[in-house]
Amino acid sequence: MGRIIKIGITKLIHNPIDSVESIEVVAGKGIKGDRKFQDNNAKDQQLTLIESENIDYYNKKYNSNFSYLDFRRNLITKNIRLNDLVGKNLLIGEAKVKGIDLCRPCKELEEKLRATNYLKEFLRSGGLRCEILSSGSIKVDDKISIL
Repeated sequence: MGRIIKIGITKLIHNPIDSVESIEVVAGKGIKGDRKFQDNNAKDQQLTLIESENIDYYNKKYNSNFSYLDFRRNLITKNIRLNDLVGKNLLIGEAKVKGIDLCRPCKELEEKLRATNYLKEFLRSGGLRCEILSSGSIKVDDKISIL
């Protein structure tokens, strides 16, 4: 079963992502205190996840040392294949979410990381964008269940 191993948010766009132990998510709005929190938020802008295994693989393959939060996703997961969750409802902590779309790597992050192979390596492993269906808290070590 998948679980959350790290959580990150930032109040301002382009600022570094801060590690936190828990977050409060609000249906239709996003994460309280995060840069993308707003009324009537787009479904694909509310919550993002990425597999820790994909970052570990990249670091090993390219002899790099990027932290999980360098990839600017909100939830870092372990032991779950996120690509299989598009269109599925999930329970993460107290919150119900729906997998909306895969996160695609962007040129801006590739330049920021100075990682010339980032776009190629994360084309199909950049994470999952989710819509928040019900509000609640999510903490480090919470389980991810497919509903």
